[in-house]
Amino acid sequence: DLSGSITTSDVKLNLGGEFIKESTATTFLRQRGYGWLLEVEDDDPEDNKPLLEELDIDLKDIYYKIRCVLMPMPSLGFNRQVVRDNPDFWGPLAVVLFFSMISLYGQFKVVSWIITIWIFGSLTIFLLARVLGGEVAYGQVLGVIGYSLLPLIVIAPVLLVVGSFEVVSTLIKLFGVFWAAYSAASLLVGEEFKTKKPLLIYPIFLLYIYFLSLYTGV
Repeated sequence: DLSGSITTSDVKLNLGGEFIKESTATTFLRQRGYGWLLEVEDDDPEDNKPLLEELDIDLKDIYYKIRCVLMPMPSLGFNRQVVRDNPDFWGPLAVVLFFSMISLYGQFKVVSWIITIWIFGSLTIFLLARVLGGEVAYGQVLGVIGYSLLPLIVIAPVLLVVGSFEVVSTLIKLFGVFWAAYSAASLLVGEEFKTKKPLLIYPIFLLYIYFLSLYTGV
């Protein structure tokens, strides 16, 4: 009579000073070169970033830039150059989309027009600025032009109230356009343009007149 039992010896792995028992199946796979099947990848900290950080959206930065545009007077102490020197995409896009929403008046085509004018109008200002010798990037122009639509958004509810008074409505529209154009021009038109400043300020002013005409339904 033959009797007895066969036992497998445990294999121990030394991981960082600690011994961990390894099963027979694990040992078998490792011996035949399939140990990679048992490897577990560590979680990458970058994969656990919040959504806003993943999309490179800084709400505090956007809020500060909004205040810089709405209050362009140097005496208020804002570092307005951050709007130009640290451009972002999501803030201006949100402003342009919001302006598009309040400009609907039942005609959805105006949304695509406003976005198109924002992109290609900014491109025109950028090309003109480079021709005149300005050191500015397209992303900077895109951000400044987008953020500077905020004054037109501010006057929109006022126009709804005084719309029946033509003179008052016209004055408010002019005020809004001058406000937006001044806010954008003071950031884009630097000292490097010298005597050529009107050549860049004028198209910026016309651009915001066109934005306002899209809002009023023209």
